[in-house]
Amino acid sequence: MKIKILEDRCKGCGLCIEFCPKKILALSDKRNLLGYKIVCWKSPENCNHCGICYLMCPEVVFVEDGEIER
Repeated sequence: MKIKILEDRCKGCGLCIEFCPKKILALSDKRNLLGYKIVCWKSPENCNHCGICYLMCPEVVFVEDGEIER
């Protein structure tokens, strides 16, 4: 299953980046509607879907594609 990043929820805290064991996340130069730099994939093909980004993100930015967004 593919992981989707909900950019408008991201506050650029970097916890997902810090704890990603594969180091495949980074902060982009792009900003969301609130003005925060958002997380992006450096190399999504290397993701092993371990779920650490889900667990570390306080803003629930990471969801499985097809999951109901609330």
